[in-house]
Amino acid sequence: MSKQPTVAQRRLITAADPNTGLLRGSQALLDALCGQGLAVKHPRAPHRCYLTPAGLALRTELLTPPPDSPADPPPEVETFAARTGDEPARPDDPRRAREVAVAWEGLLELRRVTNRGITDQPCPWERAHLVSAAALALEAAGCSPAVAGEGGYRVGPAQQPEAVSVEWTGGAAEPAALGTAACATALEQAGWQVTEHPDGAGGRFLLASPRRA
Repeated sequence: MSKQPTVAQRRLITAADPNTGLLRGSQALLDALCGQGLAVKHPRAPHRCYLTPAGLALRTELLTPPPDSPADPPPEVETFAARTGDEPARPDDPRRAREVAVAWEGLLELRRVTNRGITDQPCPWERAHLVSAAALALEAAGCSPAVAGEGGYRVGPAQQPEAVSVEWTGGAAEPAALGTAACATALEQAGWQVTEHPDGAGGRFLLASPRRA
């Protein structure tokens, strides 16, 4: 499991600007959040720090009141992570859709801040976290990650530089083709360049890379 933020770091996260994710605090705390992938520094001076999609999702969790069950301790807060299709099966969580939506909105804001106002192209954070960024784009578009016994997308590193591999696992050939096509559409709409290739076993897979201007 990822290292959990300290109490001081959580205070900083909850105090972030709710619209932009701008953080204000000591340099040590800001550097620590950047090191955990919860914040990112703007490349231009004065190099302010902003919450990443994971940081924004964690902020939402921290600000969400615990359920009315005083006999039970509040659940442990985990850092948000987009589902790549390699996670174990888990029960449906009604909060998941909201967490994904918050993370995606945060990513669009991160694009606006670090891409000079452009939101239809991946930003530097996405280029540095290709698998997580592609998985978030797919999940935010409503595509289903693979789970045991069911079809879904699986995102992983590709042999080509600056690219990810996306395959649709499980199910018959025709549903797999539909799933692959849906993933391609979702990634293209999110600003990725996508090509389809045979996998050598009668199936198809996608290569996706962040689109550049």
